[in-house]
Amino acid sequence: MAGGSAGRTVASRVLGLIGAFDAGHRRLTLSELAARADLSLPTAHRLVAELVDWGALVRDEDGTYAVGRRLWDAGLLAPVATDLRSVAAPFLHDLYGATLETVHLAVREDDHVLYLETLRGTRNVPIVSSVGSRLPMYSTGVGKVLLAHAPEDVRNRVLSGPLKPFTRHTITTPGLLRRQLDRVITEGYATTVEEMTLGACSAAVPITTSTGVVGALGIVVSDLRRNRLRLVSALKVAAQGASRGLQ
Repeated sequence: MAGGSAGRTVASRVLGLIGAFDAGHRRLTLSELAARADLSLPTAHRLVAELVDWGALVRDEDGTYAVGRRLWDAGLLAPVATDLRSVAAPFLHDLYGATLETVHLAVREDDHVLYLETLRGTRNVPIVSSVGSRLPMYSTGVGKVLLAHAPEDVRNRVLSGPLKPFTRHTITTPGLLRRQLDRVITEGYATTVEEMTLGACSAAVPITTSTGVVGALGIVVSDLRRNRLRLVSALKVAAQGASRGLQ
């Protein structure tokens, strides 16, 4: 029941508002924020206004609120993200220099793939991802790598859907997708063919430490048919370098 904030500290109320957002609730009205944070509407209104002023939340033209850039910038200071980005950066640049294609560094965030770094290629290939963006794991190369290596409960939750088709090539059959994820484990890399955007194909490999897969490196090209093995080989070399740097 909203309004049950008596006795709570200001910090707990603010954290309740931020915690109201999740993968299924990326945009919320003020009333929804108040209800999900268990706050009265006046209290939510006052705290949300302060969060917007600080940049933790942003207010869209339709009146809904979303997580702001300031929280993303703060999140990048977390040791895992900072270490991964700094260690992987030279290998990401080497990969870009060798291919001149768009390359990505990504991690899993709940049921989505979060892009930590992107270097844009020189060729005219449609790209929908950007630094800080979150996309479904099942329709992207880096996402499929991370989903293949995710805990079984995460895999089951994603595969249980809904699996939205972004193009006519998006794999939305759970059984087929599960078999593809099993091949990712066996073969050591993932590919997509116009599953997220028409005209864009991708390949990706895991970055691994002693604790398991901590991220993924990916590349986006217009066609994988002729250069798939060469690109996968280059990705694996870069990922191995990043993995050694994280040990």
